[in-house]
Amino acid sequence: MSGDLGSEVVVRAAYAALQKYSNIELVLVGDQDELDELVMRIVGDESRLRIVHASQIVTMEDPPADSIRKKKDSSMRVAINLVKSGEVQACVSAGNTGALMATAKFVLKMLPGIDRPAIIAELPSTVGTMHMLDIGANTVCTADHLFQFAVMGSIVTADVAKIEAPKIALLNIGSEDTKGHASIRDAAAMLTASTLNYIGFIEGSELFSGKADVVVTDGFTGNVALKTMEGTVGLMSHFVRRAFTRNWLAKLMAIPASPVLKRIMREADPRKFNGATLVGLNGIVIKSHGGADSYAFQHAIDTAIVEVRNQVPQQIGNLLQREAA
Repeated sequence: MSGDLGSEVVVRAAYAALQKYSNIELVLVGDQDELDELVMRIVGDESRLRIVHASQIVTMEDPPADSIRKKKDSSMRVAINLVKSGEVQACVSAGNTGALMATAKFVLKMLPGIDRPAIIAELPSTVGTMHMLDIGANTVCTADHLFQFAVMGSIVTADVAKIEAPKIALLNIGSEDTKGHASIRDAAAMLTASTLNYIGFIEGSELFSGKADVVVTDGFTGNVALKTMEGTVGLMSHFVRRAFTRNWLAKLMAIPASPVLKRIMREADPRKFNGATLVGLNGIVIKSHGGADSYAFQHAIDTAIVEVRNQVPQQIGNLLQREAA
């Protein structure tokens, strides 16, 4: 109910997902009257879609603690409660990230062996995609936290990208063993001694090179890197538009270049990478970008379906037990 573009986006995405998958059922959680009207207009009579009423909404301004204490009947809380009870297998939300993380951790609890949840996102690279975590949940991390992130990232990437042994790297200020602060170097030692496919440190300039399938970092660095990527895409788009509209000759040259430019925009379309996973929880929760349109939100639903089918939380728990043995 609290996405930037309103609940119609979610209903349209749900309708598209039901058309794409013949063996799923979806539950829309929110204001009954509003959702009834939207479903009737967009979806029609659909037995695989139902509505669960919630009387409250967590806004983008609500502090995470208040969302837990004061809004126990919010659409976010009710949806996560459904995961807890086993009535649904995953929750997808475009709401307040801090509130979603806090509520999910409070209701679902953590997997055994995981201290903190992390946010993992799929991003484009020169060879396809890569996954990076944490991108905002934990601003300060110990070596143990980074090791746990690597375990979780390995499982998610293996399932989503269908890579048997994803290459894992730690984001650092250099590739030498002596670079970085103590927690980074200690995490490197732990990963080197593990069964994971750890390849060493990676610098920011190599994020999209395809060198690593999983990039592990703390939430502060990861969030700065992610926002820098988004800003760079916007900057390059600005330069391209300005170059092709500078004068009549540039506008003429834009005509034959248009198919190539459109293909580039399709490949770099951030909507295809919408849907970040809150990993480490004893349940599946997917965070959609607040400004997602229906196409982007459907991708977040796709991500949830992949993780349910592959039982990602159970895989993470099993791998942690093997590493601890």
